[in-house]
Amino acid sequence: MSDPLRVAIAGLGTIGGGTFKLIGDNAKLLERRSGREIRLVAAADMESSKKKEFALGGIRWHDDAMPMAEAKDVDVVVELIGGSEGVAKTFCETAIANGKHVVTANKALIAHHGTELALAAEEAGVVIAYEAAVAGGIPIIKALREGLAANRLTRVYGILNGTCNYILTAMRESGREFHDVLAEAQELGYAEADPGFDIDGVDAAHKLAILASVAFGCEINFKAVYSEGIRHISPLDIGFAEELGYRIKLLGIASRANGEIEQRVHPCMIPSEAPIATVEGVFNAVVTDGDFVDTLMQEGRGAGAGPTASAVVADLVDIARSCRTPAFAVPIADLDKISPKPMERHHGAYYIRLMVLDQPGVIADVSASLRDHDVSLEQLIQRGRAPGGAVSVVVTTHETDEEDILKVMEEVAALDAVTEPPRMIRIETF
Repeated sequence: MSDPLRVAIAGLGTIGGGTFKLIGDNAKLLERRSGREIRLVAAADMESSKKKEFALGGIRWHDDAMPMAEAKDVDVVVELIGGSEGVAKTFCETAIANGKHVVTANKALIAHHGTELALAAEEAGVVIAYEAAVAGGIPIIKALREGLAANRLTRVYGILNGTCNYILTAMRESGREFHDVLAEAQELGYAEADPGFDIDGVDAAHKLAILASVAFGCEINFKAVYSEGIRHISPLDIGFAEELGYRIKLLGIASRANGEIEQRVHPCMIPSEAPIATVEGVFNAVVTDGDFVDTLMQEGRGAGAGPTASAVVADLVDIARSCRTPAFAVPIADLDKISPKPMERHHGAYYIRLMVLDQPGVIADVSASLRDHDVSLEQLIQRGRAPGGAVSVVVTTHETDEEDILKVMEEVAALDAVTEPPRMIRIETF
């Protein structure tokens, strides 16, 4: 039997606590599967109360994580501090410089600095692993790097944020407004007190940037990810989506074609019969399109102590087995620099909802704007009559360029008969 793999955990919050428990509870199973003991030797957290919360036994305690990055008796550090800058980044850099492997669940850190950290790890002869950074317990990074290594991937997309998926599911099932359901999600612990990263699409954008890099063998380019959240989604839109045969999901979508990469996070209307449309609540799902394997979908819990700890420890098992897969599927020097496709050149179908005064000529004005910008109308729905008052009008289009839709939106918003800003949702027909 090989020497133990000596592990130090920085951060004993939800994920760190789950990782601590998993290693303890499944110690014998992990030893059998990895061929050596995975032994916790040190842990750190700024909250001293954590020291009493965990049965440390012979595990060394630190209030400051940095000494663990230099400790002689540590082989791997697990960074669960969070944040793209500051302590988390310095901790990982120091650990790598001291010849230690790094395992992290920090998607912001990888999305912003993954390429440089992976290069430093390569030069130091150590591993940086981040399975837990994307989609919680779903082993999507391993699937992309290893299980699908024989395929040229053209698209990867999915539900990458459980908070948004829970909110949209609850809105559809209950008919309640966004802010009411958000408050409920916060009470249940599915959303943070400051939920902006989740509901504005930033969290999903971090994860999508990582997925695109692994799937397409390119440098991470988080700045090129178009990001739009779900604050503007209303029960009215959800109802119209159901009537049209769609469900609304916040998706992250990355595709590669014609020498460009398109990366976008935004609400989508997707056919209700599509497999990903049935993924509800806090669950995540990731779909990949490959040239030989065709289409695959993985679904599971995208967050939480247990699922995310499972992904963290899976990386530890790989390190214990001496697996040395490049962080982004190929060596850093071989990563492609691929031009981003601007969002205004996105080509697709659209849903537009207007609130307009119920008076003659309004529909003609809207139709004229569509005509003038070469946008082909697929359906038009008006519900109810309210002479002189406001009614909902919904337009769906055939595929067109986004820059033309934006021009239509601007023109229509300026019409005197339009009583509030138009709402647009992109339609995806997977």
